Amino acid sequence: MRFKRELANGFLIFLGIGIYFFLLELTGLSDEFYLRILNVFIVIYGVNRTIKGNYLDGVRGYFTHLTAAIMTSMIGALLSIVALMIYIQVQGGERYLKNLAESFIFGGGELTVYRYCIALLFESVAASLAVSFCLMQYWKDKVEVINRVDKQRP
Repeated sequence: MRFKRELANGFLIFLGIGIYFFLLELTGLSDEFYLRILNVFIVIYGVNRTIKGNYLDGVRGYFTHLTAAIMTSMIGALLSIVALMIYIQVQGGERYLKNLAESFIFGGGELTVYRYCIALLFESVAASLAVSFCLMQYWKDKVEVINRVDKQRP
C-alpha cells in the first residue's frame, strides 16, 4: 500500500469538491439540496483511482484495499471540512452559517460552526465507509476474474 496514492487521491477529492461547491455558489445553485448530494461522484472517482492503482501495482489483500479506500475518502472529507470551516468563518461565521444551515436538515437549537462541521464529519464518515465498501465489492469481482486468468497462464 502506498500512502502517497491515498494522499494524492484524497487531495484530488478535496479539490474536486471545492471546485464543485464553488461553482454551485457562483451559479446561485448552492441552495439546491439534490445538487449537493452529487459530490459523492467526486468521492467515488477518487476512491476508485486509489483501488485501481493499487490493483495495477500488484497490491493484494481485501482489507489492504479497503483501508486504502477509507483513508483516501477520509483525507478528502477532512480537508473539505477544514476548508468549509475556514470559508464559513471568512463569510461571517455564525451569521453566514444560519443562512447556510436553513437549506440543510438541521433541527432546532443553537447551531455553531463547530457543531455544524462535526455533523458533516459524521455524515462524511458514513459516506466514506459506504463508498469504500461498494467499490471494494465492484473490484472484488474484477480481481477474481483477473486472478483466474493469471492462474491459467503458463
